[in-house]
Amino acid sequence: MTNKALIVIDVQESFRQRPNWVASSNPDIVGSVNRLVDHARSRGDKVVWMLHTEPGSGNVFDPALGHVRLMDGLEPADGEPVLPKTSVNSFTTTSLAQLLTTWGVSELTICGIRTDQCCETTTRIAADLGYQVTFVTDATATTPIPHPDAYEWDIDDVLADPRTLSTKDIIDRVERTLAGRGFATVSTIDEVTAR
Repeated sequence: MTNKALIVIDVQESFRQRPNWVASSNPDIVGSVNRLVDHARSRGDKVVWMLHTEPGSGNVFDPALGHVRLMDGLEPADGEPVLPKTSVNSFTTTSLAQLLTTWGVSELTICGIRTDQCCETTTRIAADLGYQVTFVTDATATTPIPHPDAYEWDIDDVLADPRTLSTKDIIDRVERTLAGRGFATVSTIDEVTAR
């Protein structure tokens, strides 16, 4: 066993139920994640699966509706925890920190859905907690961010709106911030799996 862990954040069916998923930056995120998972397992690294939940909300993140499950094609191995979370980051409302401490983990690899939200905030908190973090951008996915006036618009109108923040702009900002401020090493799947 190594001192490394792969954290797979919110790669769950909930996101595919939302109308904006058609504009996702990485619709094949399952394939991307599986490459990292296979690599982590081959090295003896720990793998932790996170699922975002909003119990009682009545939306796609409400476990009662059945969408809070890993996307088809992802399967935890025996002993790999699947942790529900109710916060944006993976630490605040879960036992993740305790698990990592118990396992003696000091290095994290981060991937998952919402490059700019759940993945980025988890990375920042992990760095603050003293973990060495690798952020694998091409194993994350995000969707465009509409202007506040356009949140209720149809996705085609959101994409046509020049005020919409594109997935490319979001990813560029996340990479620059995480690497430029020292929160993480920004890497690719090819780079991580070659190590």
